[in-house]
Formats: sequence, structure tokens, C-alpha cells
Amino acid sequence: MPRKSRKTVKRVLPGDAKYNSSTVARFINGMMLRGQKATAERIVYDAMELVGEQLAGDPVELLEQAVANATPLLRVKPRRVGGATYQVPIEVERQRGRSMAMRWLITSARARAGKSMIEKLAGELVDAAQGRGVAIKKRDDIHRMAEANKAFVHYRW
Repeated sequence: MPRKSRKTVKRVLPGDAKYNSSTVARFINGMMLRGQKATAERIVYDAMELVGEQLAGDPVELLEQAVANATPLLRVKPRRVGGATYQVPIEVERQRGRSMAMRWLITSARARAGKSMIEKLAGELVDAAQGRGVAIKKRDDIHRMAEANKAFVHYRW
């Protein structure tokens, strides 16, 4: 058992430079590679402008919608009981679910076939905002696994 208590106050991330949104700032930080924040900002901002043109809406609201659609509500966690390991479904905390959704959106955009990262990220955000895409499929797979293992929910502690 750890002797220290868990940190209860979450650090509030200040908004980004263009939209003053903490969600966009978190997305930029997740997009960043090797400390190149200016490059990550340019990619995210250009992709959001492209999404705004394609779906004719506010880019920040469309990003929020894409993250909300990809956010999981349940996940499975392995628990060892006796000699067997069970996949126990547990609820995902709101902040953890949002960070998982952002990570899935970024990794699926990177894995996508396309010309530039801006176009790949914009395509993934459009798909997620409309309820389809790789990140949405990953969320659905996790929900399906949790539903299949709901008989082991009593092992949660």
C-alpha cells in the first residue's frame, strides 16, 4: 500500500492560443512529438480549419463532438482470482475516457493512409464526429468486450 495519499486536485490546463479551449490544448499536447509544439499546433489548427470547412460548423465544437463520440464508458481490467484471470468490466472515469479518446484519434490518424498529417487528422476527426472511423470502432470493441464479460462484474473491488 502506498503511504502517500492520492492527489485530489487536478491541474487545470490553460486554453490554447487560438481558440482558448483546454480540449484543443490537450489535443495539441497529445499530438506533439519530440517537443515540437509549434509543429503540433500548426497541424491541429490546419486540420480543425479543414474540418470546419468540410462539415460547415465551429471547429472547436466539432473536435468536442469527435472526442465525445470516441470516449469509452466501460473497459475491461484483468483480475486474478484463484488460478484464473478474468476480464472484469469497470467504468471509465470521465477524464481518463477523454484522454483515451484523444489518444485513439491521434494514433488512428497517424496510421491512416493520406497525403499529409493535416489531411489524415482532419479525415479522422470528420469520421469520429459523424460516428464512424477507427477510433469509434476501437471504442465499440471495448464496449463489446465489457458487455461479453459482464458476468464477472462481481469480481470488481
